[in-house]
Amino acid sequence: MSERVNSESSSKRSAYSRLLDRAIRILAMRDHSEKELRRKLVAPVMTKNGLEPMDAPPEDVDKVVAWCQESHYLDDSRFTRQFIASRSRKGYGPARIRQELNQKGIGRNDIDQAMFDCEIDWEDLARQQAYRKFGEPLPTAFAEKVKVQRFLLTRGYLMEDIQQIWRNFAD
Repeated sequence: MSERVNSESSSKRSAYSRLLDRAIRILAMRDHSEKELRRKLVAPVMTKNGLEPMDAPPEDVDKVVAWCQESHYLDDSRFTRQFIASRSRKGYGPARIRQELNQKGIGRNDIDQAMFDCEIDWEDLARQQAYRKFGEPLPTAFAEKVKVQRFLLTRGYLMEDIQQIWRNFAD
């Protein structure tokens, strides 16, 4: 009987170590939110035999996530700051970035704080995106302005920032 207990504990240990190795490999690629990491840890693994389910007990997943947080490999606030910077560099606005962060499991208060701390001039970013897409000077005809506005809205910019582009047009 003690032999069976030892084999069970060693298989749990190996499952935990496999899970920990997987977490480290995932986090080595880029930062993830806790929700993303949890989802990826329990996702099926592609092997030579096809997709195999990850037999990871929830308590092992919790232990691995806790270890990653204690070791500073997993930090939702750092992830949020880096995500905002990355997505804004790619030309996305605050509304779209907030929505994506929400989908990644980041809380509203954490998003609000990170957006406040990021010090990004969203109006200037919207103007740069409009110039890149539609050229300079921006169109002033109503139909063309609507196209610019629609483009910027789909990129996630707020209407007040978009309208400010034409208010400061004389600058």
